[in-house]
Formats: sequence, structure tokens, C-alpha cells
Amino acid sequence: MSNPLLLFSAQIVAILSVLLLAAGYLKTDPRAPSARVFALMALMVVLYLLNGMTAAHVDPQFHIDLSRWELVIEVGTSTICGLFMIYCFLIFQEQQKFPYTLSAAFAMQVLLDAILSVLALADKPVTTTGSTAILSTSLDILQLIFVGFAMYWTLKGWRADLVADRRLLRWFIIGVQGALIFAVVFVENFLVEGGSIENAVAQASIVYVIALLTLSMLLAALRFDFVSLSYVIRRVAELAVEPEEVDAPAFNEDSFNKVFGDGHLYREAGLTIAMLAKKLNMPEYRLRAFIHKQLGYRNFNQMLHQYRIEDASNALTAGGNQNLPVLTIALSVGYQSITPFNNAFREIKGVTPSEYRKKMRAS
Repeated sequence: MSNPLLLFSAQIVAILSVLLLAAGYLKTDPRAPSARVFALMALMVVLYLLNGMTAAHVDPQFHIDLSRWELVIEVGTSTICGLFMIYCFLIFQEQQKFPYTLSAAFAMQVLLDAILSVLALADKPVTTTGSTAILSTSLDILQLIFVGFAMYWTLKGWRADLVADRRLLRWFIIGVQGALIFAVVFVENFLVEGGSIENAVAQASIVYVIALLTLSMLLAALRFDFVSLSYVIRRVAELAVEPEEVDAPAFNEDSFNKVFGDGHLYREAGLTIAMLAKKLNMPEYRLRAFIHKQLGYRNFNQMLHQYRIEDASNALTAGGNQNLPVLTIALSVGYQSITPFNNAFREIKGVTPSEYRKKMRAS
């Protein structure tokens, strides 16, 4: 059995580290939705850790009574996977709308988990039926799916991300945070009967790993910036100025627009930053730095959308294109299907391509 004092110390370290990370993120950008979601997720992790201190196997001198908050803890901790999914979406899928189906699935999962928790905590014991067991297992699987979406969105667009710190953050989230949350949920719901709260060894292992991870995150944040605990996140929004190489060829915004814009390079379907660097005969790292620092884009695809949608909006309102199908225009500017074109057009222009065409006709 784990040393009670060591286990208690690990729980305190994990709780303090999680709270400090959340405070640092909120301090950096209190208005950012991702910061608020991260802070809420941190509070739920704290509830999970506190709940572990209520287990019967915990040493009496470190045991706490949270029976009054049991329902809040049960429901709160069940939201961690969904909040992690939303957090990753907000960080790495900028200017996109969160899928309604996943919003509904998350709301349904929390609601059904709350109902099951109320039944489990009722004064009169409730007999677990086959349907109840299936529902409970389905909700557990749904949480794992949420973590899968979080990791998918984190990995998606890694090559197109122009900020080195954020590319590093993607791998950190995939390799550490996502893997840990997935493993904890899997262990809690599928490997250990009754969850870690009923198994001293499982609980100790989880607490030690969480403490190590959160403390490492805290130290890493301090290493990046001795003042702010969330410099890695803040660097995403900054445009740092670095000295150019002496032998770097002359390349400015006008010359880039002449080649990339006037030359319609953006119309090439499936264009990547590596392909563009080869066409421009320049190192990929230098092109990344130029687009990020000089043009102000944080993502290569964001720049592509801007050029393509501007071209498409001109084509939609051209005199000879009044009856030209929207799909044809979408394909002509580099999109391979109508859905991403419609999404990007609505995000940039505020309306769909068809609505934009009607609006311009009326005016």
C-alpha cells in the first residue's frame, strides 16, 4: 500500500499545480473562451482529486468528508472529457463553429450521468438493470470518443500551423494530456471495478501520474516565462520580430502578393506550405516565419481561405457568372468540395455564397 503521507503530498501538489495553471491562463487572457474552459476543466480535475481523498482506504488523518457534495463531484468529474474536447477545439480549430452534434452529445452525456448519479445516491438502493448498465457503459465510451476528437483536432492542421510554440503544444497535448485523460477514464470505467476510489493501488498510481504531469506543466510554463504561467499560450497571439539572415533573398508583402495572389498559386487544390515553399524556391521555415510575422497569419490554411474566398466573392458577383453554379466557383479557387468552401465563406463574409450573391445583386 502507498505511503499515506506521500500520497497526500502528491494530491496537494497536483491540486495546487492545476489551480496555478488555470490562474496563469486566465491572467494571460481572461476574455478568451479557451481560458475559461481550461479553468473550468481545472476545477473539475480538482474535484476528481478531492474525491479520491474520501475513499475508505485513505488514512484517517488525511481522509475528508465530502458527502454533501457527492452529486456535484460525480457530475462535475464526468464533464472533464467533454471540456477537454471543447478546449482543444477552441485552441486549434480557430474561426470554426463547434459541431452541433457534439454539443448535443456532450449535453446529453452530462444530463444522463447526472440522472444515473441521482439514482445511485438515492436513499433506497436501485437495482442495476441490463439497460442501465448498457447506458452507463455507453456514456463511458462517449467520454472516450470526446477525448479522441480532442486529440484529432489537436493533430489536424499541425503542418499548417505557423507558430513553433503551438506546434510543440499540439504534441504535448496529444502525447501527454490526451493520453493521460484517456487512460484515466479507461482505467476508472473499464479496468477497475468501482473505480479507483475502491482500489488503493489504482488511485495512488493515477494521483502520482497527475501530480507529475501537472507539476511538469507548471515548471515548463515558468521556464518559458518567469512572470506568466501561460506564456506558451500567449506566444500564439504575438508577432515576435527576429533578425533576418544576411543571405536571405529580398521578399516582402508586395512581392509575395504578386507571385502568390496575382499568380493564383492559392488556386491549386491541396496546396501545402511545403509545396508553396518549393514553388517559391525558399526554405519552408523561412516561409512560415514570413507568413506569420509579416502577413500576420497564424495558420497557413487561414491565409489560403482568405485569398480563395476573396477570389470567389469576386467571381460570384462578376457579370458573366450570374448563373454559374457555386460549386464550380468553389472548385475554381482551389476547394475540392462545397462544404469547406461554404464554411470558410460564411466565416469570413458572414453569409453563405448564395446569400452573398443575392445581396450583391440587390445592391
